[in-house]
Amino acid sequence: MRDRLTVLFGHPAYQLGDVFRARCPDHSCLEVRTLPEVETHIAEADVLVVSRFWRDAWVDRAERLRFIQAISAGTEVFDLARLRQRGIRLASAQGGNAGAVAEHALALTLSLTRHLHTARDCQTSRRWRGLIADPHRREMELAGKTMVIVGLGGIGSRIAALAAAFGMRVVGIRRNAAGNTAAAAPPFEAVLPPNRLMEALGHADILVLACPLTSETEGLIDAAALAAMKPSALLINVARGRVIDEAALIQALQDGALAGAGLDCFAQEPLPESSPLWGFDNVVMTSHTAGESRACEGRVVDILVENLSRLASGRADLRNQIL
Repeated sequence: MRDRLTVLFGHPAYQLGDVFRARCPDHSCLEVRTLPEVETHIAEADVLVVSRFWRDAWVDRAERLRFIQAISAGTEVFDLARLRQRGIRLASAQGGNAGAVAEHALALTLSLTRHLHTARDCQTSRRWRGLIADPHRREMELAGKTMVIVGLGGIGSRIAALAAAFGMRVVGIRRNAAGNTAAAAPPFEAVLPPNRLMEALGHADILVLACPLTSETEGLIDAAALAAMKPSALLINVARGRVIDEAALIQALQDGALAGAGLDCFAQEPLPESSPLWGFDNVVMTSHTAGESRACEGRVVDILVENLSRLASGRADLRNQIL
């Protein structure tokens, strides 16, 4: 790559340009906040730092582009075949927000189990909530409960450690797992392959999705999977919206077949105002913000700078390399 690069940052909120300029003053950079602005400046960029703003149609206009640093861990928005054909390298920001997403998953869990979301509703309406007579509707303690985690990358592994600290039994679902319970290392009681997911769901008090969106995981939690869960179970999704069959989830919630859900991501984002999910008092939703942290910019730029150094030195391998 050239000695002096033009780096284009495209994100609606992150202050990536300021952090990058402090680290790499010899490179030129431009930071924009909207999709049309990215499209306007894409032809000027040697390096693009972007995620949801990316459009595959831009490949033919981005004549100088040689490297894309994704801002998120997921890279499903990129057409890998088109990038490969053009010789454009791609790396993810995997691991940069693992701690934030894991803590968010536990926050959603605690909100549901300790009724924090309904407490906020009471606060907003200036209403003092009385004690709950029905033991099955009261707050729930996590100690001794079983959490099943689908996806054991950096995020899933961190969620497991946090769950174990609460005294939970933790079962992991991992693509390359051998399924030998005796071989599982702490904090896991067992690590199982995907073909044993349905078996694990029947034991789950809390199911947490922390897997990437792939052809194997799209629609993984469908009507059959939800039916395999206990009516008292909770579902937490910090993965991608399309890992869940959203219509099946809505039906399960309407039927009382699931105690509640904590959702950070959805099949369509922003979530349409017409979605029934807005109306459930046993659903806590955040706007795909699980990865948000005051440390976001620094961690993304750390990965970017390392990859620019590797490219400059002619190394073929990138940190979090996709292409």
